[in-house]
Amino acid sequence: MNTPSLPTIGVDLRALVGSPSGVGFMTLALLGRLAARGRARYLGVAHRPTVADSELAAAGIALEHHPAPYGVLWQQLRLPRRLRRGDVDLFWSPLMTLPARMPLPAVVTIHDLTPLLFPQAHRLKVRLSVLPFLRSTLEQARRIAVDSEATARDLGTHFPASGEKLRVVHPGIDPEFHPAPPADIERTRLELGCPEGYLLYAGTLEPRKNLDLLLDAWEDLRASNPDTPPLVLVGPYGWHSRRLLDRIERLAPRGLHYLGRLPRERQVEVVQAASIFVYPSLYEGFGLPPAEAMACALPVIVSDRSSLPEVVGEAGLQVDPDSAGDLASAIRRLLQEPTLARDLGNKARERSQRFDWEVSAREMEEVLFEALG
Repeated sequence: MNTPSLPTIGVDLRALVGSPSGVGFMTLALLGRLAARGRARYLGVAHRPTVADSELAAAGIALEHHPAPYGVLWQQLRLPRRLRRGDVDLFWSPLMTLPARMPLPAVVTIHDLTPLLFPQAHRLKVRLSVLPFLRSTLEQARRIAVDSEATARDLGTHFPASGEKLRVVHPGIDPEFHPAPPADIERTRLELGCPEGYLLYAGTLEPRKNLDLLLDAWEDLRASNPDTPPLVLVGPYGWHSRRLLDRIERLAPRGLHYLGRLPRERQVEVVQAASIFVYPSLYEGFGLPPAEAMACALPVIVSDRSSLPEVVGEAGLQVDPDSAGDLASAIRRLLQEPTLARDLGNKARERSQRFDWEVSAREMEEVLFEALG
């Protein structure tokens, strides 16, 4: 009896070209686990080599690079020609859009609708690579994976016809994010010059992350109580960040530490050693940084917008992202009530366990095979 051959699924790997962001890391984590499940062959394609080619190849994923000066030109012109060869059964784009004319069945992952809802938060080239193709992408895709119920609601509001195609696949949390031994926490704090602990934000420095509000709240706390812990910021600077960087530089002598983009291992250590994680973002498709902090048993404070309440639930404090006073009060409360901070950290650790990459891979595989029919 002949064994049916495995389907071949092509995957857009542009998120792993250059300096990957959260979408790139999520793509890598998910694709490796999908390949390990053994139900399909995966072909990764991009316009240039990715930073993870060796890791992907070791996972058994075939790779092809078709040189092009810009990713969007490759996607819209060269990729469709490649997919017409007939050796790919399904195409999955984890990067928001598909070619305007897809020659075969496809699945897309929509991480959030910020290019539509917050166009001012993106560079022009990002807007031009997403917005002109978003509607055709949603129309062509057989299934649309989203990172959260919040993003599913946003899509249902702005693109009602997409409703029946939507499937929620929460991202997972990398296992390296876990509570650290006290000695490791003490060492990291000493290395940072914050022996008594610190408040932490991790993520890109850009307007949507609402960091001016965080700095306002922290400045108010320091003015009323000089013993307020230092504030540490981790992450690359992004769109419209020059003014914010100038402000950070002015506040550095008062206890503000900006560490920039860190190697992955070091970022994990800095998260593990924090006292409180603060993330007042105005909009998130999921909010992986607070989820990673939760896995380290940190008490977290997030805004009460978009997907963040879905991620944190009752395991953290939620604040109005338009109120520096509300944020300052939440930080002050955790500093003054160590029992509450400890209890929330324990609840956060427990809640974070629902965000598991193995579960994500199984759910994503179900979406892909639904689209295959």
